[in-house]
Amino acid sequence: MSFPATRMRRLRATPAVRSLAREGRVHPQDLVAPLFVVEGRSVRREIKSLPGQHHLSVDRLAAEAAGLFRLGVPAVLLFGIPADKDKTPDARRAWAPDGVVQRGLRELGRRVPGLLLMTDLCVCEYTDHGHCGILEDGAGRKSQPAIANDPTLEALARIAVSHSEAGAQWVAPSDMMDGRVAAIRRALDEAGHSGVGILSYAAKFASAFYGPFREAAHSAPSFGDRRSHQMDPANAREALREMQLDLDEGADMLMVKPGLPYLDVIRQARDRFDAPIAAYNVSGEYAMAHAAAERGWGDLAALRDESLTSLKRAGADVIITYWARSFAEDWRRRGGLDGR
Repeated sequence: MSFPATRMRRLRATPAVRSLAREGRVHPQDLVAPLFVVEGRSVRREIKSLPGQHHLSVDRLAAEAAGLFRLGVPAVLLFGIPADKDKTPDARRAWAPDGVVQRGLRELGRRVPGLLLMTDLCVCEYTDHGHCGILEDGAGRKSQPAIANDPTLEALARIAVSHSEAGAQWVAPSDMMDGRVAAIRRALDEAGHSGVGILSYAAKFASAFYGPFREAAHSAPSFGDRRSHQMDPANAREALREMQLDLDEGADMLMVKPGLPYLDVIRQARDRFDAPIAAYNVSGEYAMAHAAAERGWGDLAALRDESLTSLKRAGADVIITYWARSFAEDWRRRGGLDGR
C-alpha cells in the first residue's frame, strides 16, 4: 500500500504511541560508570575537561558508587591514577597490593555490596612515559615508541591477578597488545580466579576523541603517539578480526571504543558475534555535547539521550558512559519513562 492508506505519522502522533512503537530503549541497567580513583584523602575534585566528573580519593569513592547503584546503574569501571612519584618505566605500582585501585576495590566491596566491580587494565597511567606498554630497552623518546609486546603481557597478567585478589569481578584490558586476553585468562585461572570475567577493549581505535580522558587520567604519552598498537580508524574488517581473536583467547565480552564514530563497527559486531557487545561513549563525545550546550547549540539532555540511544540502536548491549548518573537521575525523575 502507499499514501494515503499508509500514513507513517500515525506511529508518531502522541507520546503514548511513540513509546509503544519505540524500537530501542536505554535503561540505567545498560550503563557502566567510569570512575577515577586518586591518591590522597577527602578528594572530590571536578575534572575540568569532563564537567560533572570527579577525581575521587578512596575514602570518597564508595559514596559516589553507592549513589550510582541506588539509581540503578549496576557497574563501575575503575581507573587508577597514582602519584607522579610512583610512575616508573615498568609500571610496577599497577599491581601493588596497596595500589590506589586495589584499595578502592576493597573499599567498594565492603561498602557497596552488589555493585559489579570492573577495572581498566593498562600501564599508561603507571609508566613515566605514558604509553600503553613496556618500552623496549634503549627505545628512543623523540619518535614513535618501541613497545615490547610480550613483556607488557606479563605486566598486564600481574595487574589482572592483583585486581582480582582485591575484589574485581571483571577486568577490562585496554592496551591493544597482541595476545593479552590469553595471557590474562591464563594468569587468572592459574591464580584461582576463573570466575573473573574479561571485557576486552577488542576494537580500540587511535582516536582524536580521547583528549579529555588523557587529561583526566594523567596518561597522555610524553612522546610519540599510540598508532603502533591502537587501531587505524579506517579499518572495520580488521576490527572484526581483533574481536574474533579475543573471543578465541577467552574474552567474555567485547568492546568498541569510541562509540559514536564507530556505530558501523558496533553494528557489524552485533550481527557477527553472539557475545555481549559494549560501546565506550568516550570523553570527547561527552565533552563535545557539553561544549555545544554551553554555547546554546543544543539541549544537553537531548544530546545525551540521542547519543546513548544511537549506541543502543547500533547493537550495544552495554554502554560505558560518563552520562550514567545524569541519565539515571532523569530516568528516575520521569518515573522510568523515556520522556520523549
